Amino acid sequence: MNHIVIIGGGASALMLASLLPQNSATIIEANTKLGAKIQVSGGGKCNITNQVMDTAYYLGEEYFIQPALDMFDEKMLLEWLDKRGLKPVIRKDTQYFCPHSSKEILSIFHNESKKQNILLDEQVISVEKKAQYFEVKTDKRTLKAERVVVASGGLSYPQLKASDIGYKIAEAFGHHIVKTAPALVGLTLQPEQFFFKELAGASTEVMITVGEKVIQGSLLFAHKGISGPAVLNASLYWEKGKIEIDFLSGVDWNAFMRSEKNISSLLPMPKRVTKAFLLQLDLQDKQGKKVTSQELERLKSLCHYSFAPSGTFGYSKAEVTKGGVSVDQVNAYTMMSEKQEGLYFIGEVLDVTGRLGGYNFQWAFSSAYICCQHLINE
Repeated sequence: MNHIVIIGGGASALMLASLLPQNSATIIEANTKLGAKIQVSGGGKCNITNQVMDTAYYLGEEYFIQPALDMFDEKMLLEWLDKRGLKPVIRKDTQYFCPHSSKEILSIFHNESKKQNILLDEQVISVEKKAQYFEVKTDKRTLKAERVVVASGGLSYPQLKASDIGYKIAEAFGHHIVKTAPALVGLTLQPEQFFFKELAGASTEVMITVGEKVIQGSLLFAHKGISGPAVLNASLYWEKGKIEIDFLSGVDWNAFMRSEKNISSLLPMPKRVTKAFLLQLDLQDKQGKKVTSQELERLKSLCHYSFAPSGTFGYSKAEVTKGGVSVDQVNAYTMMSEKQEGLYFIGEVLDVTGRLGGYNFQWAFSSAYICCQHLINE
């Protein structure tokens, strides 16, 4: 009989395995190695957490997210890593990364988690509750467990054997699954915006409005559509319908109208981007002081450029999956199912998704910590 079976070998599973006492858990991972997604994240440098930690940076229920962040915040995480010889460095203002490579944090997790039983290259097929134990069936064996923790992640990175097993287990025990979709992902275009594709590789600062959310950051024109940090964060809140992009935030229009410089030199975008927009607006690249009031109004339409993306780049390009196991039936202070005693859900499998910047890893680690406390103290 296994005391605890952890389904998954990603960030939340590895933190849980590291925190639990020796020989108390069995990890089941579909890949041939643990932490495959950690290794490729953040351009191979792993954006671990953020100096600015708040529920406002998450799509999900604040009442559910806050207790985990309170019990194990970014400072506690950094202290935990520091004790194990890793001192993350700040990049992009407030984001903590591994100093050299994601292998640094993976090395810690490998060292810490090897005190548990690890089963690699093994896929979980089902979990059932018997009289006094759970029966976990894989493609290679059947395990008995007193407790089961579902840490199987979402559907992004199918090339790394991402699967819907966590959702299937949750549904089998009566949990509701909030509709899933790719998140932190590029957006595809309508035919009217196909000229964006000719700008592939160019980047510009924008403000994107999606519903009531306003996201600031850089937009990257790509062969498939639009990407970059601002777009990826906007995708978290976009389901369908229009988004509005302000390409000209901060332009001093009075100074613009007095300038002898050409439009392509005055606007805060790469020249080839500005020229492409001028072509679409049927405007000549002329001196600012020679722009008529009617032409100025057309130009100002770039302050609220509105269109409905046709979709996303899909799960293969998505950093994470939004949606998942509804938090309504999971205890925020233990991560245990309110439908089935002894069944827990942590990390990305839950309907909690953070923006870019280390928020999803922090959630994985914090939810693992709060779950561990209950498993140890129950």
